[in-house]
Amino acid sequence: MKTLILAGGKGTRLWPLSREAMPKQFIKVFSDRSLFQKTVERALLFSKPKEIFIVTNKEYKFRVLDDLNELGLKVPEENILLEPVGKNTLPAIYWGLKVIDENYGDSVVAVLPSDHAIKVNDNYMEAFKKAEKLAEKYLVTFGIKPTKPHTGYGYIKPGEKIKVEGKTIGYLVDEFKEKPDLETAKKYVENGYYWNSGMFMFRTSVFMEEARKHAPETVRAFEEGKSIEEIYELVPEISVDYGIMEKTDKAAVVPLNTYWNDLGSFDAVYEALDKDENGNAVQVAGFKAKYININSRNNLILTERLTATVGVEDLIIVDTGDALLVAKRGETQKVKEVYKRLREENDERAIVHRTAYRPWGSYTVLEEGERYKIKRITVLPGKRLSLQIHYHRSEHWVVVRGTAKVVVGDKEFILRPGESTFIPAGVPHRLENPGKVVLEVIETQIGEYLGEDDIVRLQDDFGRE
Repeated sequence: MKTLILAGGKGTRLWPLSREAMPKQFIKVFSDRSLFQKTVERALLFSKPKEIFIVTNKEYKFRVLDDLNELGLKVPEENILLEPVGKNTLPAIYWGLKVIDENYGDSVVAVLPSDHAIKVNDNYMEAFKKAEKLAEKYLVTFGIKPTKPHTGYGYIKPGEKIKVEGKTIGYLVDEFKEKPDLETAKKYVENGYYWNSGMFMFRTSVFMEEARKHAPETVRAFEEGKSIEEIYELVPEISVDYGIMEKTDKAAVVPLNTYWNDLGSFDAVYEALDKDENGNAVQVAGFKAKYININSRNNLILTERLTATVGVEDLIIVDTGDALLVAKRGETQKVKEVYKRLREENDERAIVHRTAYRPWGSYTVLEEGERYKIKRITVLPGKRLSLQIHYHRSEHWVVVRGTAKVVVGDKEFILRPGESTFIPAGVPHRLENPGKVVLEVIETQIGEYLGEDDIVRLQDDFGRE
């Protein structure tokens, strides 16, 4: 069995925890593993590393590589398919299955979103084995057995039983249902409907045949486009559910009785986290971060600083240092409207956190004003930033940990803790960590414009523009 992991989503419904440059699949919310890393670990239950394929946005290439490296896993880099722009799940899945078919011939492929929380148990393993059998003839989706009526999920109405050797291993899909209101959700649960998990099992030949019938525009785009950029200009933006699954007469569902949460909102995050005796789900992260509770119940608190609540109930409070979200539980599906507003206003806080990750390390914005910005830069051992120029700002670097090799103009020299250098605007410069420990530098920027797009890369180890 091959595995296709979908890792291109932006996670806009979890702003400010999730940002475009660091979406929820790469965030370590529940443990020391990101949701993407946990998905990869699930993929390894049925696939070898060389049989795992990943479709993601081109902007996330190095996040994917870093997460794989942290797992000590070598997935061939040609298995990482980089979308120039997100066009929903059908183009991503079609591209992934097309590449798998070209490399391995007709294959059974598990398709896994990378941003869900799932418990692996015997039921999980057994469901995938059943789905593998059904995939010979059907397009298989996994239906989660509901634990309660839920208005945030789509539903699947099971139809006729599908039996193999006298045993029922799945059902034909009678109908897909949109997210319902509460009363309708109660009826769905009473009538044995399943939650639509967004996980699939496809045989490439069966999927391609159904795609030609029901999604000809998508197929045509991949046949007519010469490069992936041209293909994605032609291909329509559409989900695999709308494009194929709701139209085909070959849709089947395999019940999956395990814990599953799509983490599609902060309400879902609250459900997934452990609660204290007052029903509060709390996670603190950061230097001196702390939560103090005075008579507060049933809240979600995610914070990077000292946070106290007094006499409040049923709130979502998310503090990431540069942004604060306060919402009523049950209303968090509307968080994406905040993200949309920020995007319309070209506010960079829709895109990046205070801490932004790069292939060489990361930087954290500590303070900023009208004509200055202060960052903490960390550079991993053996890595270096691009050789670059800024036209609108000068920079001052102070080393606080490790050893820095610095290029400023035509000079190259070493800086140690406590030592510093000044880089005037318009002068080529580069920062490198030649040592064995993480390099930490405090950077002070001064200038009329301090945006991240004031970078002209002259040479880059990572192939960035």
